[in-house]
Amino acid sequence: MSSLQHVNPRVRGIRAPPHSRLQRLGALKPFVKVIDVSSGDPHRAGMKPITFVRQVLAVCLLPQLLEENSLPLDVRLRARRLLEACDGGSVGSYTASSGMLHVRQSIAEFITRRDVGVPSYAEDIFISAGFQRALMVVMKLLARGQEETQTGVLTPMPCPHTLPALLDEAGVTLVPHQLMEGRGWAVDLDELHRALKTARGRCEPRAIYISNPGNPTGHVQDWKSIEEVIQFAAAERLLLLVDEVYQDSVYGHGREFISYKRVLFEMDEEYLETVQLVSFHSLSSAQVGECGLRAGYMELVNIDPEVMHFVETMLCTDISTPVTGQLALDIMVNPPKPGDLSFDTYTREILLSRATLSQNAQRAQEFLNDLPGMSCQPAMGGIYLYPRLHLPSEIIEKAKILEVEAGVLYCQMLLEEKGVFLGSGIFYFLQR
Repeated sequence: MSSLQHVNPRVRGIRAPPHSRLQRLGALKPFVKVIDVSSGDPHRAGMKPITFVRQVLAVCLLPQLLEENSLPLDVRLRARRLLEACDGGSVGSYTASSGMLHVRQSIAEFITRRDVGVPSYAEDIFISAGFQRALMVVMKLLARGQEETQTGVLTPMPCPHTLPALLDEAGVTLVPHQLMEGRGWAVDLDELHRALKTARGRCEPRAIYISNPGNPTGHVQDWKSIEEVIQFAAAERLLLLVDEVYQDSVYGHGREFISYKRVLFEMDEEYLETVQLVSFHSLSSAQVGECGLRAGYMELVNIDPEVMHFVETMLCTDISTPVTGQLALDIMVNPPKPGDLSFDTYTREILLSRATLSQNAQRAQEFLNDLPGMSCQPAMGGIYLYPRLHLPSEIIEKAKILEVEAGVLYCQMLLEEKGVFLGSGIFYFLQR
Protein backbone atom coordinates (compact mmCIF):
# COMPACT_ATOMS: atom_id res chain seq x y z
CA MET A 1 0.00 0.00 0.00
CA SER A 2 1.24 3.47 -0.85
CA SER A 3 -0.24 6.93 -1.29
CA LEU A 4 -3.19 7.95 0.85
CA GLN A 5 -6.65 9.14 -0.06
CA HIS A 6 -9.22 10.54 2.35
CA VAL A 7 -12.85 9.61 2.04
CA ASN A 8 -15.40 11.52 4.12
CA PRO A 9 -18.12 9.11 5.34
CA ARG A 10 -21.07 11.42 5.09
CA VAL A 11 -23.74 9.18 3.85
CA ARG A 12 -25.86 10.03 0.86
CA GLY A 13 -27.97 7.52 -1.00
CA ILE A 14 -28.72 7.13 -4.67
CA ARG A 15 -32.40 6.49 -5.17
CA ALA A 16 -31.99 2.91 -6.21
CA PRO A 17 -34.57 1.38 -8.58
CA PRO A 18 -36.90 -1.22 -7.07
CA HIS A 19 -35.40 -4.68 -6.63
CA SER A 20 -37.36 -6.12 -9.58
CA ARG A 21 -36.26 -3.27 -11.82
CA LEU A 22 -32.63 -3.86 -10.87
CA GLN A 23 -33.04 -7.43 -12.08
CA ARG A 24 -34.58 -6.26 -15.36
CA LEU A 25 -31.68 -3.90 -15.88
CA GLY A 26 -29.21 -6.66 -15.15
CA ALA A 27 -27.86 -4.57 -12.28
CA LEU A 28 -28.57 -6.74 -9.25
CA LYS A 29 -26.28 -5.72 -6.40
CA PRO A 30 -25.32 -7.35 -3.07
CA PHE A 31 -27.58 -4.97 -1.13
CA VAL A 32 -31.27 -4.16 -1.20
CA LYS A 33 -31.47 -0.71 0.35
CA VAL A 34 -29.42 2.47 0.54
CA ILE A 35 -29.73 4.46 3.77
CA ASP A 36 -29.16 8.17 3.24
CA VAL A 37 -27.70 9.99 6.23
CA SER A 38 -25.53 12.45 4.30
CA SER A 39 -27.35 15.50 5.63
CA GLY A 40 -27.01 14.46 9.27
CA ASP A 41 -30.80 14.29 9.58
CA PRO A 42 -31.55 11.90 12.48
CA HIS A 43 -35.32 11.80 11.92
CA ARG A 44 -34.86 10.84 8.27
CA ALA A 45 -32.68 7.98 9.44
CA GLY A 46 -35.40 6.73 11.78
CA MET A 47 -34.71 8.41 15.14
CA LYS A 48 -37.88 9.52 16.90
CA PRO A 49 -38.65 13.17 17.72
CA ILE A 50 -38.58 14.37 21.31
CA THR A 51 -42.11 14.14 22.69
CA PHE A 52 -42.08 17.40 24.69
CA VAL A 53 -40.96 19.41 21.66
CA ARG A 54 -43.72 18.06 19.45
CA GLN A 55 -46.42 18.34 22.12
CA VAL A 56 -45.67 22.00 22.81
CA LEU A 57 -45.53 22.83 19.10
CA ALA A 58 -48.80 20.96 18.53
CA VAL A 59 -50.55 23.11 21.12
CA CYS A 60 -49.03 26.28 19.68
CA LEU A 61 -50.29 25.31 16.23
CA LEU A 62 -53.74 24.36 17.54
CA PRO A 63 -54.45 26.50 20.64
CA GLN A 64 -57.69 24.61 21.31
CA LEU A 65 -55.40 21.93 22.77
CA LEU A 66 -54.71 24.26 25.69
CA GLU A 67 -57.89 22.83 27.17
CA GLU A 68 -56.90 19.21 26.42
CA ASN A 69 -56.37 17.64 29.85
CA SER A 70 -54.77 14.53 28.35
CA LEU A 71 -51.67 16.63 27.65
CA PRO A 72 -49.27 17.23 30.57
CA LEU A 73 -49.82 20.50 32.38
CA ASP A 74 -46.24 21.69 31.83
CA VAL A 75 -46.71 21.23 28.07
CA ARG A 76 -49.80 23.44 28.07
CA LEU A 77 -48.22 26.05 30.31
CA ARG A 78 -45.14 26.28 28.08
CA ALA A 79 -47.29 26.56 24.96
CA ARG A 80 -49.37 29.33 26.59
CA ARG A 81 -46.22 31.34 27.44
CA LEU A 82 -44.86 30.93 23.91
CA LEU A 83 -48.17 31.96 22.33
CA GLU A 84 -48.24 35.03 24.56
CA ALA A 85 -44.81 35.93 23.16
CA CYS A 86 -46.12 35.73 19.57
CA ASP A 87 -47.65 38.83 18.01
CA GLY A 88 -51.38 38.32 17.90
CA GLY A 89 -50.97 35.20 20.02
CA SER A 90 -50.38 33.18 16.83
CA VAL A 91 -47.49 31.29 15.27
CA GLY A 92 -48.78 32.63 11.98
CA SER A 93 -47.45 36.13 12.69
CA TYR A 94 -44.09 37.57 11.69
CA THR A 95 -41.39 38.22 14.29
CA ALA A 96 -38.53 40.69 14.45
CA SER A 97 -35.90 39.88 11.82
CA SER A 98 -33.41 39.02 14.57
CA GLY A 99 -35.93 36.69 16.23
CA MET A 100 -38.49 36.77 19.03
CA LEU A 101 -37.20 38.65 22.05
CA HIS A 102 -38.61 35.96 24.37
CA VAL A 103 -36.61 33.25 22.60
CA ARG A 104 -33.44 35.34 22.40
CA GLN A 105 -33.69 35.89 26.16
CA SER A 106 -34.06 32.14 26.71
CA ILE A 107 -30.96 31.55 24.57
CA ALA A 108 -28.97 34.16 26.52
CA GLU A 109 -29.97 32.50 29.81
CA PHE A 110 -28.96 29.10 28.42
CA ILE A 111 -25.52 30.40 27.39
CA THR A 112 -25.02 31.96 30.83
CA ARG A 113 -25.82 28.62 32.52
CA ARG A 114 -23.68 26.66 30.07
CA ASP A 115 -20.67 28.92 30.55
CA VAL A 116 -20.83 28.87 34.35
CA GLY A 117 -22.02 32.41 34.90
CA VAL A 118 -20.37 34.17 31.95
CA PRO A 119 -23.01 36.76 31.04
CA SER A 120 -24.94 36.67 27.78
CA TYR A 121 -27.43 39.22 26.53
CA ALA A 122 -30.46 38.91 24.27
CA GLU A 123 -29.37 41.89 22.15
CA ASP A 124 -26.23 39.95 21.14
CA ILE A 125 -28.27 36.97 19.92
CA PHE A 126 -29.53 36.72 16.34
CA ILE A 127 -31.87 33.93 15.27
CA SER A 128 -31.75 32.76 11.66
CA ALA A 129 -33.28 30.12 9.42
CA GLY A 130 -30.55 27.63 10.28
CA PHE A 131 -26.82 27.84 10.95
CA GLN A 132 -25.90 28.13 7.26
CA ARG A 133 -28.00 31.26 6.86
CA ALA A 134 -26.36 32.90 9.87
CA LEU A 135 -22.88 32.04 8.61
CA MET A 136 -23.69 33.42 5.14
CA VAL A 137 -24.76 36.75 6.66
CA VAL A 138 -21.42 37.09 8.44
CA MET A 139 -19.44 36.02 5.38
CA LYS A 140 -21.16 38.59 3.17
CA LEU A 141 -20.32 41.30 5.70
CA LEU A 142 -16.67 40.18 5.60
CA ALA A 143 -16.46 39.93 1.82
CA ARG A 144 -14.63 42.65 -0.04
CA GLY A 145 -11.95 43.22 -2.68
CA GLN A 146 -10.78 41.26 -5.69
CA GLU A 147 -7.95 38.74 -6.17
CA GLU A 148 -5.10 39.58 -3.76
CA THR A 149 -7.32 41.97 -1.77
CA GLN A 150 -10.24 39.55 -1.49
CA THR A 151 -11.17 38.54 2.05
CA GLY A 152 -9.69 35.20 3.15
CA VAL A 153 -11.04 32.85 5.80
CA LEU A 154 -8.75 30.27 7.43
CA THR A 155 -10.62 27.00 7.08
CA PRO A 156 -9.78 23.55 8.54
CA MET A 157 -9.15 20.63 6.23
CA PRO A 158 -11.20 18.48 6.35
CA CYS A 159 -14.14 20.84 6.79
CA PRO A 160 -17.95 20.63 6.50
CA HIS A 161 -18.71 19.66 2.91
CA THR A 162 -21.05 22.63 2.42
CA LEU A 163 -18.51 25.22 3.58
CA PRO A 164 -16.37 25.67 0.43
CA ALA A 165 -19.45 26.36 -1.70
CA LEU A 166 -20.79 28.80 0.91
CA LEU A 167 -17.50 30.73 0.97
CA ASP A 168 -17.41 30.83 -2.80
CA GLU A 169 -20.98 32.12 -2.99
CA ALA A 170 -20.18 34.80 -0.41
CA GLY A 171 -17.18 35.95 -2.45
CA VAL A 172 -14.42 35.10 0.04
CA THR A 173 -11.28 33.00 -0.40
CA LEU A 174 -10.88 29.69 1.42
CA VAL A 175 -7.47 29.54 3.14
CA PRO A 176 -6.89 25.87 4.06
CA HIS A 177 -5.06 24.69 7.15
CA GLN A 178 -4.59 20.97 7.70
CA LEU A 179 -5.86 19.34 10.89
CA MET A 180 -3.52 16.81 12.49
CA GLU A 181 -4.89 13.32 11.87
CA GLY A 182 -2.30 11.63 14.09
CA ARG A 183 -3.53 13.73 17.01
CA GLY A 184 -7.19 12.91 16.46
CA TRP A 185 -7.66 15.76 13.95
CA ALA A 186 -6.46 18.46 16.34
CA VAL A 187 -5.87 22.09 15.38
CA ASP A 188 -2.13 22.76 15.04
CA LEU A 189 -0.74 26.22 15.84
CA ASP A 190 2.28 25.91 13.54
CA GLU A 191 -0.01 24.91 10.67
CA LEU A 192 -2.19 27.97 11.31
CA HIS A 193 0.85 30.23 11.04
CA ARG A 194 1.98 28.46 7.87
CA ALA A 195 -1.43 28.79 6.24
CA LEU A 196 -1.67 32.47 7.15
CA LYS A 197 1.80 33.26 5.80
CA THR A 198 1.09 31.39 2.56
CA ALA A 199 -2.24 33.18 2.06
CA ARG A 200 -0.93 36.71 2.41
CA GLY A 201 -0.21 38.10 -1.00
CA ARG A 202 -3.03 36.21 -2.70
CA CYS A 203 -5.83 37.41 -0.38
CA GLU A 204 -6.39 39.32 2.84
CA PRO A 205 -7.12 36.89 5.71
CA ARG A 206 -9.70 38.45 8.02
CA ALA A 207 -11.28 35.51 9.84
CA ILE A 208 -10.70 31.97 11.05
CA TYR A 209 -13.42 29.32 11.01
CA ILE A 210 -13.34 26.63 13.71
CA SER A 211 -15.65 23.63 14.13
CA ASN A 212 -15.84 22.30 17.70
CA PRO A 213 -16.86 19.49 18.04
CA GLY A 214 -15.28 18.91 14.67
CA ASN A 215 -17.32 18.37 11.54
CA PRO A 216 -16.57 15.90 9.98
CA THR A 217 -13.71 14.73 12.22
CA GLY A 218 -15.43 14.34 15.60
CA HIS A 219 -12.52 16.04 17.38
CA VAL A 220 -13.31 17.94 20.60
CA GLN A 221 -10.90 20.70 21.62
CA ASP A 222 -9.62 21.00 25.16
CA TRP A 223 -9.13 24.25 27.08
CA LYS A 224 -5.47 24.70 26.08
CA SER A 225 -6.19 24.22 22.38
CA ILE A 226 -9.03 26.76 22.46
CA GLU A 227 -6.84 29.24 24.31
CA GLU A 228 -4.09 28.89 21.68
CA VAL A 229 -6.53 29.57 18.85
CA ILE A 230 -7.87 32.65 20.64
CA GLN A 231 -4.34 33.96 21.17
CA PHE A 232 -3.57 33.33 17.50
CA ALA A 233 -6.70 35.18 16.39
CA ALA A 234 -5.83 38.09 18.68
CA ALA A 235 -2.25 38.36 17.44
CA GLU A 236 -3.31 38.24 13.79
CA ARG A 237 -6.43 40.40 14.24
CA LEU A 238 -8.75 37.72 12.90
CA LEU A 239 -12.48 37.39 13.54
CA LEU A 240 -13.24 34.07 15.25
CA LEU A 241 -16.12 32.15 13.66
CA VAL A 242 -16.90 29.14 15.85
CA ASP A 243 -19.28 26.41 14.72
CA GLU A 244 -20.45 24.81 17.99
CA VAL A 245 -23.57 23.11 16.63
CA TYR A 246 -22.67 19.66 18.01
CA GLN A 247 -22.00 20.90 21.52
CA ASP A 248 -24.48 18.52 23.14
CA SER A 249 -23.05 15.49 21.30
CA VAL A 250 -19.77 14.91 23.15
CA TYR A 251 -19.12 11.33 24.21
CA GLY A 252 -15.33 10.84 24.09
CA HIS A 253 -13.86 9.46 27.31
CA GLY A 254 -12.70 12.32 29.53
CA ARG A 255 -13.93 14.96 27.07
CA GLU A 256 -16.44 17.72 27.63
CA PHE A 257 -17.67 20.58 25.52
CA ILE A 258 -16.05 23.92 26.41
CA SER A 259 -17.24 26.98 24.55
CA TYR A 260 -14.83 29.48 23.05
CA LYS A 261 -16.68 32.25 24.85
CA ARG A 262 -16.13 30.67 28.25
CA VAL A 263 -12.40 30.34 27.64
CA LEU A 264 -12.18 33.88 26.27
CA PHE A 265 -13.87 35.32 29.36
CA GLU A 266 -11.30 33.67 31.63
CA MET A 267 -8.34 35.12 29.74
CA ASP A 268 -6.55 38.42 30.37
CA GLU A 269 -8.27 41.68 29.47
CA GLU A 270 -6.11 42.13 26.37
CA TYR A 271 -8.04 39.18 24.89
CA LEU A 272 -11.35 39.49 26.74
CA GLU A 273 -12.00 43.01 25.49
CA THR A 274 -10.56 42.80 21.98
CA VAL A 275 -11.10 39.37 20.41
CA GLN A 276 -14.14 39.42 18.16
CA LEU A 277 -16.12 36.20 18.28
CA VAL A 278 -19.21 34.86 16.55
CA SER A 279 -20.47 31.49 17.79
CA PHE A 280 -23.20 29.39 16.16
CA HIS A 281 -25.67 26.77 17.34
CA SER A 282 -28.46 24.99 15.52
CA LEU A 283 -31.73 23.19 16.12
CA SER A 284 -30.83 20.73 13.34
CA SER A 285 -27.56 19.51 14.83
CA ALA A 286 -28.60 19.38 18.48
CA GLN A 287 -29.95 16.27 20.23
CA VAL A 288 -33.51 17.28 19.38
CA GLY A 289 -32.55 16.90 15.70
CA GLU A 290 -35.39 19.02 14.31
CA CYS A 291 -33.76 19.69 10.92
CA GLY A 292 -36.97 20.52 9.09
CA LEU A 293 -37.95 23.36 11.43
CA ARG A 294 -35.00 25.48 10.19
CA ALA A 295 -33.75 27.54 13.09
CA GLY A 296 -30.38 28.40 14.55
CA TYR A 297 -28.71 31.31 16.26
CA MET A 298 -25.44 33.18 16.55
CA GLU A 299 -24.04 35.15 19.44
CA LEU A 300 -21.83 38.14 18.67
CA VAL A 301 -19.11 39.07 21.18
CA ASN A 302 -17.06 42.29 21.05
CA ILE A 303 -18.64 43.23 17.72
CA ASP A 304 -19.13 46.92 16.88
CA PRO A 305 -22.79 47.99 17.33
CA GLU A 306 -22.86 49.39 13.78
CA VAL A 307 -21.84 45.98 12.44
CA MET A 308 -24.58 44.36 14.50
CA HIS A 309 -27.04 46.76 12.92
CA PHE A 310 -26.00 45.51 9.49
CA VAL A 311 -26.38 41.90 10.65
CA GLU A 312 -29.99 42.62 11.58
CA THR A 313 -30.53 44.48 8.31
CA MET A 314 -29.29 41.51 6.28
CA LEU A 315 -31.51 39.14 8.23
CA CYS A 316 -34.43 41.33 7.17
CA THR A 317 -34.22 39.80 3.70
CA ASP A 318 -35.81 36.67 5.22
CA ILE A 319 -38.42 38.86 7.03
CA SER A 320 -38.27 36.39 9.92
CA THR A 321 -37.14 32.88 10.78
CA PRO A 322 -40.02 30.34 10.78
CA VAL A 323 -41.83 30.84 14.08
CA THR A 324 -42.23 27.12 14.82
CA GLY A 325 -38.44 26.78 14.56
CA GLN A 326 -37.93 29.69 16.94
CA LEU A 327 -40.29 28.13 19.46
CA ALA A 328 -38.44 24.82 19.18
CA LEU A 329 -35.20 26.70 19.90
CA ASP A 330 -36.79 28.00 23.10
CA ILE A 331 -37.62 24.43 24.13
CA MET A 332 -34.13 23.19 23.20
CA VAL A 333 -32.35 25.76 25.39
CA ASN A 334 -34.95 25.64 28.17
CA PRO A 335 -36.10 22.00 28.51
CA PRO A 336 -38.28 20.56 31.28
CA LYS A 337 -36.77 20.84 34.75
CA PRO A 338 -36.72 18.31 37.61
CA GLY A 339 -40.20 18.19 39.09
CA ASP A 340 -41.95 19.01 35.80
CA LEU A 341 -44.37 16.34 34.59
CA SER A 342 -42.47 15.91 31.31
CA PHE A 343 -38.98 15.86 32.84
CA ASP A 344 -38.55 12.08 33.11
CA THR A 345 -39.76 11.35 29.58
CA TYR A 346 -37.72 14.19 28.10
CA THR A 347 -34.55 13.11 29.91
CA ARG A 348 -34.99 9.48 28.91
CA GLU A 349 -35.47 10.37 25.24
CA ILE A 350 -32.48 12.74 25.15
CA LEU A 351 -30.21 10.18 26.83
CA LEU A 352 -31.38 7.53 24.36
CA SER A 353 -30.58 9.85 21.45
CA ARG A 354 -27.10 10.56 22.81
CA ALA A 355 -26.41 6.89 23.53
CA THR A 356 -27.53 5.91 20.04
CA LEU A 357 -25.20 8.43 18.38
CA SER A 358 -22.29 7.41 20.59
CA GLN A 359 -22.80 3.69 20.00
CA ASN A 360 -23.26 4.18 16.27
CA ALA A 361 -20.04 6.18 16.07
CA GLN A 362 -18.14 3.46 17.91
CA ARG A 363 -19.62 0.68 15.78
CA ALA A 364 -18.90 2.58 12.56
CA GLN A 365 -15.32 3.26 13.61
CA GLU A 366 -14.73 -0.41 14.43
CA PHE A 367 -16.29 -1.43 11.11
CA LEU A 368 -14.14 1.00 9.12
CA ASN A 369 -10.94 -0.06 10.87
CA ASP A 370 -11.72 -3.70 10.06
CA LEU A 371 -11.95 -2.97 6.33
CA PRO A 372 -8.85 -3.76 4.25
CA GLY A 373 -6.86 -0.61 3.53
CA MET A 374 -9.00 1.58 5.80
CA SER A 375 -8.18 3.37 9.06
CA CYS A 376 -10.23 5.78 11.13
CA GLN A 377 -9.55 7.95 14.15
CA PRO A 378 -12.12 7.61 16.96
CA ALA A 379 -14.65 10.42 17.23
CA MET A 380 -15.02 12.33 20.50
CA GLY A 381 -18.23 14.10 19.51
CA GLY A 382 -20.49 15.15 16.68
CA ILE A 383 -22.10 12.66 14.31
CA TYR A 384 -19.46 12.02 11.62
CA LEU A 385 -16.31 9.99 11.14
CA TYR A 386 -13.48 10.74 8.74
CA PRO A 387 -11.55 7.62 7.67
CA ARG A 388 -8.39 7.28 5.61
CA LEU A 389 -8.34 4.97 2.62
CA HIS A 390 -4.96 3.51 1.69
CA LEU A 391 -5.16 2.91 -2.06
CA PRO A 392 -3.51 -0.26 -3.42
CA SER A 393 -0.37 0.32 -5.47
CA GLU A 394 -1.95 -1.26 -8.56
CA ILE A 395 -4.70 1.39 -8.60
CA ILE A 396 -2.11 4.14 -8.21
CA GLU A 397 -0.05 2.77 -11.10
CA LYS A 398 -3.13 2.33 -13.29
CA ALA A 399 -4.17 5.91 -12.54
CA LYS A 400 -0.77 7.16 -13.69
CA ILE A 401 -1.13 5.28 -16.97
CA LEU A 402 -4.65 6.66 -17.50
CA GLU A 403 -3.56 10.13 -16.37
CA VAL A 404 -6.32 10.49 -13.79
CA GLU A 405 -6.25 11.01 -10.05
CA ALA A 406 -5.99 7.73 -8.15
CA GLY A 407 -8.96 8.66 -5.94
CA VAL A 408 -11.11 9.39 -8.98
CA LEU A 409 -10.20 6.05 -10.55
CA TYR A 410 -11.05 4.25 -7.30
CA CYS A 411 -14.48 5.89 -7.21
CA GLN A 412 -15.11 4.92 -10.85
CA MET A 413 -14.16 1.31 -10.17
CA LEU A 414 -16.33 1.17 -7.05
CA LEU A 415 -19.30 2.41 -9.06
CA GLU A 416 -18.74 -0.04 -11.91
CA GLU A 417 -17.99 -3.11 -9.81
CA LYS A 418 -20.15 -2.60 -6.72
CA GLY A 419 -22.84 -0.14 -7.79
CA VAL A 420 -21.79 2.36 -5.13
CA PHE A 421 -21.35 6.02 -6.08
CA LEU A 422 -18.63 7.64 -4.00
CA GLY A 423 -17.28 11.15 -4.21
CA SER A 424 -16.09 14.09 -2.16
CA GLY A 425 -18.26 14.39 0.93
CA ILE A 426 -20.27 11.30 0.00
CA PHE A 427 -20.43 7.75 1.32
CA TYR A 428 -23.12 5.12 1.34
CA PHE A 429 -24.39 2.71 3.95
CA LEU A 430 -25.79 -0.37 2.28
CA GLN A 431 -28.36 -2.58 3.96
CA ARG A 432 -27.92 -6.19 2.95
